[in-house]
Amino acid sequence: MFNCFKIYAHMIIRSIIIIEKYNMITIDQLKIKIEKKSRLLGIDMGSKRIGISICDEKRLVATPFQTINFTSLENLIYEIKKIINENNIKGIIIGNPINMDGSSGKASRSIKSKADIISNKIEIPTALWDERLSTVGAFNLSSQLDVNVNKRTKNLDGKASAFMLQGAIDYLNN
Repeated sequence: MFNCFKIYAHMIIRSIIIIEKYNMITIDQLKIKIEKKSRLLGIDMGSKRIGISICDEKRLVATPFQTINFTSLENLIYEIKKIINENNIKGIIIGNPINMDGSSGKASRSIKSKADIISNKIEIPTALWDERLSTVGAFNLSSQLDVNVNKRTKNLDGKASAFMLQGAIDYLNN
C-alpha cells in the first residue's frame, strides 16, 4: 500500500512540475495564465541591439524601457531576469519577425530558437507575437509627431519594442 502511495504521490508532484513549467506558449494561453492586472515585458530582438519595453499594470500603455547591446544570450537572460525582478513583470512577449506572407524566414527561426532558450531559463510565461513592421511603425509614428530624423532613430529599438508590445496588449485586452 505504501509503495502505491509513493508512486501516486510522485506522479502528482511530477504532473504539477510539468504544468508549472511554462516554456513557450501562445498568446491566447498567456491571456489565460496571467492576471488581469499584470505588467508585461516586450522584447524586440535584433542581432546587435535588443529593444525592451514594459506596459503598465492595467496593460493599457506600453512604453520603451531600455536598449540592451547584445553580447551573448547568457548576458541577455541575466539582464531580463534583473528587469523582471525590479519591475514585477508577470509575462514576456517576444517579437517574431515573420515574413510579410506569413511564413517563417531565417530571422524568425533565429528568434524562435533564442526565445525557446530564454523561456527555459526564465520562469514566467513567454509568448511570441507577430512584429512585422514594428520598427517601421515606430519610425513612422515619430515622423508623424514631427520629430527630426536624428531623434527618430535614437532608441528606435525600444520604440519598436513598445510598438510591438502595444499590439500584443491590445489583443490581450480584447
